[in-house]
Amino acid sequence: KSDFTEGNAWQYTWLVPQDVEGLIGLLGGEKRFSQKLDSLFTVKGDMGAEASPDISGLIGMYAHGNEPGHHITYLYSYVGQPWKTAEKVRFITENFYTTKPDGIIGNEDVGQMSAWHVFSTLGFYPLNPANGAYVFGSPSVKQAILTLAGGKTLTITALNNSAANKYIQRITRNGQLYAKSYITHQDLLRGGSLVLEMGPRPSATWGVAPASRPRSVLQ
Repeated sequence: KSDFTEGNAWQYTWLVPQDVEGLIGLLGGEKRFSQKLDSLFTVKGDMGAEASPDISGLIGMYAHGNEPGHHITYLYSYVGQPWKTAEKVRFITENFYTTKPDGIIGNEDVGQMSAWHVFSTLGFYPLNPANGAYVFGSPSVKQAILTLAGGKTLTITALNNSAANKYIQRITRNGQLYAKSYITHQDLLRGGSLVLEMGPRPSATWGVAPASRPRSVLQ
């Protein structure tokens, strides 16, 4: 009998959002971390005979129909490869969610399946809620206006966004260049504007430098 519940080592290896850097070290560094993460999405998908029947949405051994893995696509940004996050996130939003009665795969589980879609559609996701950082991915909307406390609003605009233009080229926040591949909860609550400029190819610079990457403990 498996020691895992509703999953296996392919999924639970990555369930350390509180210490991604520690996992990178255990796997042998950034290159091997990225290679192992790539293999999750390419190995033959087989959850085993004991798997819950509602674990669906397989991409290799990544199971989007199983909530413990929802943060995994955003892990690439921790090693300076945000374009891989963009590719995976955009594929999932376009293929695993529809407006039909059965448009959510797997089990909704207290709204998490929908919550992932709402965050990812806006362009970011709280990979580690404890540190207040939201990692950017690939927005599906061209513009969204969020109403915040105190009469504030946050306007998110994705310029040139389309099915082909899935990669963030650069971001400006309140008119100023924003180089980080994540944004904090407090910054979102301040409102203002976020403009994400999208393009058809990965940016060679945005989100690549170590100083711009998310970290498990923010300084």
